Amino acid sequence: MRLAALCSGGKDSVLSMYLAHQSGHEICYVVGISSPGESWIFHTPNAWLVPMIADAMGIRFKGAETDGTEAGDMEALRSALGGLDAEGVIMGGIWSDYQWDRINNICGDLGLMVYAPLWRKDQSLVYDEIGAAGIEAIIVGTFAEGLDETYLGCSLDAACKERLIKAGERIELSVTGEGGEYESLVLDSPMHTKRLAIRKERRDVSRGSSLLTVEEATLENKGQN
Repeated sequence: MRLAALCSGGKDSVLSMYLAHQSGHEICYVVGISSPGESWIFHTPNAWLVPMIADAMGIRFKGAETDGTEAGDMEALRSALGGLDAEGVIMGGIWSDYQWDRINNICGDLGLMVYAPLWRKDQSLVYDEIGAAGIEAIIVGTFAEGLDETYLGCSLDAACKERLIKAGERIELSVTGEGGEYESLVLDSPMHTKRLAIRKERRDVSRGSSLLTVEEATLENKGQN
């Protein structure tokens, strides 16, 4: 099928794209939703990088902006997906019924099928699939007790998984961040023809949260230092 991929730039959306590609589907669009602040449905940290990620993959980008309200999110999604030459939409959701219901409602109205390869998968297995797929992702935001600024910039590898599991022994914690415990950013994947390189960043730390904001980034040839 010809599919459009909802992409936040994070691990789940890129892993879902990779699995769709491996299954023989054609990804014809990367769709990104940006917001001046927070969003009810979409992940917003570093969303300005999604067009660059699409360029790194050689896939056409289409975006829309939300005002951050629930109604604004729905309208932005409808605007971004409307009129696309696609049969379905890839989403990276794992367990969020709220996100699933709203994306499915919009796609149903537009006659688009929803392709969600991670839906209801075991979260530990999903985490392991990231590395197995050759996806390089880092943590760019923490929003839960037990996760502090020392996690910012950490690669989502086996060592980081052990840290997350250990933190989860003290509090209820999703190892994939599905409950909003952390946000991620993909720097490279098998679908990337070029790697995303962070050139300038800002780190903001407050009580109970921390955020790595990418201020400057470039695309570089793989293997380039």
